[in-house]
Amino acid sequence: MQGFLLLKKPQGITSFAAVARVKRLCNEKRVGHTGTLDPMATGVLPVFLGRATALCSLLLDGNKRYKATVKLGVITDTDDITGEIIKEQSVGVTDSELNAVLQSFLGKIMQVPPMYSALKKDGKRLYELARKGEKIDIPAREVKIYSIDLLQDIDEQNTFVIDVAVSKGTYIRALARDIGEKLGCGATLTALERTATCGFDIADCVDLEMLDIDNIGNYIVSEEKAVSHLRECNITEKQAIRFCNGGQLGFERLRIGDFFAGELVRVKCNGVLLGIGIADTENSQLNIKCILNYYNKAVTE
Repeated sequence: MQGFLLLKKPQGITSFAAVARVKRLCNEKRVGHTGTLDPMATGVLPVFLGRATALCSLLLDGNKRYKATVKLGVITDTDDITGEIIKEQSVGVTDSELNAVLQSFLGKIMQVPPMYSALKKDGKRLYELARKGEKIDIPAREVKIYSIDLLQDIDEQNTFVIDVAVSKGTYIRALARDIGEKLGCGATLTALERTATCGFDIADCVDLEMLDIDNIGNYIVSEEKAVSHLRECNITEKQAIRFCNGGQLGFERLRIGDFFAGELVRVKCNGVLLGIGIADTENSQLNIKCILNYYNKAVTE
């Protein structure tokens, strides 16, 4: 089985567990996803099958969108409600003050990732060090907040809801923490739903609970849809054989126009997606990024 599945991950399980269930239902050894969600989080989780798993690494850099629920006045060690409460403070924040602080996070910001995260320090996961009680300095890194909008004003429980679009590597838990810190009362994340990633929307996802061995095939989508935003490069049968055997293709023999350095393109022959090529402008050739369908098999099926 080959292609990808737009899965809506439920709360309470890891992304690994969700992918493992898909793997069992499909009876496919090669299964991967494009961006881990915490067990508390729900939402869009693209899962790739077969040779289409080669596309996972290409989509990890995609922007993401979330619906996040944040509680003011509470600080936890994990920056979300699953952690241990470190401190509770009184809240005297108005909606206008909150809006002003939210807008201050727009654009490029420096963010310190949560201690309870899968990032590594000297080969050790940060969450492993945190569970041992070790405290280390985590360097801030640049991320980008494309938009941040208040969906629900502060309620009687000092909770509000935001819609936020971010670059890769942004931790929404850390964003909630930093919003609370800037407001002077602290904050923690209480719910998180990823509503979009890599151009995929939650409206197109299927609930994990709905899938079974008999119907899962109905939800598998062609891998080409995942890279439809890339330019298309149609090649001859002779070029297809060369490409699928690991050979580069000279720009002068391709009818696609100018390339930019590192550009990724869909390489097709007779309407079949063979793989992804990457432009090497220094040597004026198209190199192989990944092969998805071999030429001989593609044209005979």
